[in-house]
Amino acid sequence: MKALVTGGGGFLGKAIVKLLLARGDRVRSFSRGAYSELDRLGAEHVSGEIDDAQAVQSAAEGCDIVFHVAAKAGMWGPEEQFRSANVVGTKNVLDACRQHAISRLVYTSSPSVIHAGGDVEGIDESAPYPEHFEAPYPKTKAEAERMVLAANGESLATVAIRPHLIW
Repeated sequence: MKALVTGGGGFLGKAIVKLLLARGDRVRSFSRGAYSELDRLGAEHVSGEIDDAQAVQSAAEGCDIVFHVAAKAGMWGPEEQFRSANVVGTKNVLDACRQHAISRLVYTSSPSVIHAGGDVEGIDESAPYPEHFEAPYPKTKAEAERMVLAANGESLATVAIRPHLIW
């Protein structure tokens, strides 16, 4: 199997790349910078911006599965920066999956996509999205998650995971 990991140089992305390589998969990492550690482990690297549709298309070519980890995280900043990375970037990944007949997409979301300000203990994936978000990060991640889940079907199996406090 050949996997594309967007954001492969980040904390979670790098861990995914290492695990895939350890089990014998071929891995292409897509990120803004180069990571010599991943090169030494045998990962292929493609540089680019997630909001650049052509760069994402090129990175996805020849892959069987995509782990979409790249995102703009944080609680402050211009909404357009979050939208560009999280929504436009995810649309680019979905388009690349369709263009290259990639059949599986694992999307890294966030528990903040369903946080409406109260206690969220004991909930599951049926919890609704809030009507209002306090920051652009959860707002844009929720929009991207909705796109990923709506794309699930016969030709593209999608899943969104919501890891909490990765360290």
